Amino acid sequence: QTESLYDWGPMVGLTVSQSTLVVGVIAVTIVIALLYWFFGTELGNALRATGNNEQMVRAVGVNTDYTKLLGLVISNALIALSGAMVGQSVGYGDVKIGMGAIVMGLASIVIGEVIFGRYGSFLKRLIAIIVGSIIYRIIIAIVIQLGLSTDDLKLLTAFNVALALTIPVLMAN
Repeated sequence: QTESLYDWGPMVGLTVSQSTLVVGVIAVTIVIALLYWFFGTELGNALRATGNNEQMVRAVGVNTDYTKLLGLVISNALIALSGAMVGQSVGYGDVKIGMGAIVMGLASIVIGEVIFGRYGSFLKRLIAIIVGSIIYRIIIAIVIQLGLSTDDLKLLTAFNVALALTIPVLMAN
């Protein structure tokens, strides 16, 4: 058997699931700290501004092609990190392993925004996405515990996203 990132747990009295959770929390904390620091820099602010109003950023002399490319580099690096961690956790890699990840990401963002509000500090918004992701996974776990087929999860996921998008509209009225 090949050693993985999570095999240290039993040596200190943790199960593999617990060590996976510990590594995940550490990784998320480091990523949030790095993103918070980076987006507080001048380049990070230019990247955020490009996403909000590309024409304005271009008008002040920032190369928006560069900031878009940088955004893609950062997002793909985070995708690679998460894929590597999942591959370490399950012990193999498969082309199907990431199916539904975009929907899960969207659901996490929407759920986080519904709970914490759409506006606020950048750190608050980063934490809202993480909390939204945890809530989404709890919902999926409850549904699986209730005995629904895993094939029905796609329908449930679509329903969760639709519900999360509807709640702010209903609350505004």
